[in-house]
Amino acid sequence: MVKIQRKKMVTRRIEKLKEKVKIDTQKLRRKTLQGLEELFNMAEKMAKTNNLKLKQRQMWTRVAAYIAQIINSVASGFDEKQIDEDLNKLEKLINEATAKNKTQKTGTKTN
Repeated sequence: MVKIQRKKMVTRRIEKLKEKVKIDTQKLRRKTLQGLEELFNMAEKMAKTNNLKLKQRQMWTRVAAYIAQIINSVASGFDEKQIDEDLNKLEKLINEATAKNKTQKTGTKTN
């Protein structure tokens, strides 16, 4: 009889832990989506800025499109490793877009 009670106790603890993980994951997903939406709006604004050259605006459009892909990925499932990889790639795209913007302003050329 003691074994049955322990098994139930362990089972209940596992169920509680699963529920907590589910709730925490949903909270993290919501925060991640909120941050990505803010980044998307910023990239979209840059893509529509008239004082940038067409090539630069295209780069920001590409950044916005990639952010939209990440949003879709996060909304459909939450794979922390994949999100980290996506955010690293996004950071690289943004660095490329801002680097080209800086060279436009200074008049220097990069490869």
